[in-house]
Amino acid sequence: MLGAFAVLLCASSQIEPVPASFRIAVDVDLVVLPIAVHDRQGRYVPDLLQQDFEVYEDRLPQQIKLFRHEDIPVIAGLLIDHSGSMRSKLAQVTAGAGTFVQFSNPQDQMFVVNFNEKVSLGLPEGIPFSVNANELERAIWRAPAGGETALYDAIIVALKRLQTGNRDKKVLIVISDGADNASVHRLAQVLEMAEQSSVLIYTVGLFEPEDRDANPKVLSHLAKATGGEAFFPDKLSEVVEICGGIAHDIRNQYTIGYVASNSARNGAYRTVRVVARAPGQGKLVVRTRTGYIARTPAALEKDFDSK
Repeated sequence: MLGAFAVLLCASSQIEPVPASFRIAVDVDLVVLPIAVHDRQGRYVPDLLQQDFEVYEDRLPQQIKLFRHEDIPVIAGLLIDHSGSMRSKLAQVTAGAGTFVQFSNPQDQMFVVNFNEKVSLGLPEGIPFSVNANELERAIWRAPAGGETALYDAIIVALKRLQTGNRDKKVLIVISDGADNASVHRLAQVLEMAEQSSVLIYTVGLFEPEDRDANPKVLSHLAKATGGEAFFPDKLSEVVEICGGIAHDIRNQYTIGYVASNSARNGAYRTVRVVARAPGQGKLVVRTRTGYIARTPAALEKDFDSK
């Protein structure tokens, strides 16, 4: 699904087929956006219609071709920091991951990427995805905690892994307590791939107040650019509630698609803005990705393979 700019998570490691009713349109010219809408009190707004939305690309209005509001299964990667400072936090992080699984769609596909200065897939070879909470917990604990933090390399590995699943919506949940200090890749490369791949990134920063390596701006930037959210809990115990909230957010989004009035696929970045209005609803807050890079499907595949 590299051709469509889509955005999109407990009991078996088998990959089940997705019913046709859950599939997003596969038109390669369709720009597909996940849309979260809240009122001023932060509550989800569940009953909006297509005519309640306006979409703008590079400030030009676009015609909505796809509108859906249903719980679409996703492929989700759990990226877990295993640097030395995370050793005492992994039990709570694992509990949060379990909560995420519990409140996710049973037809989701999930995988684990563990990282310190090295990056590894958590699930055993031959099991690409799972929705089994115990299996995913073992995947997190397979890697020892120690060393530095290769956050960007881990995200690159996860972005490539997302392309191997058969769910249209794609999500990454990144849990880390430090800035990148060991990656081969750069932040610019991560953002470029994310803007091309349609992924929705949620980040959880477990920073200590005196941590000089903390860089919350990076986690905030990754989340905002892709339409996700960044969380910086004051207490480690809040991770479980945050992970449950992320699963709820994913399952309560609108999906909007449009064919861009600018048909050029020249690698340029296109800004996106979505507005929602409805009678009696007051001011509505819309969260979605801030834009995408317009590339041909062949160019996207080549770019992913080169990184």
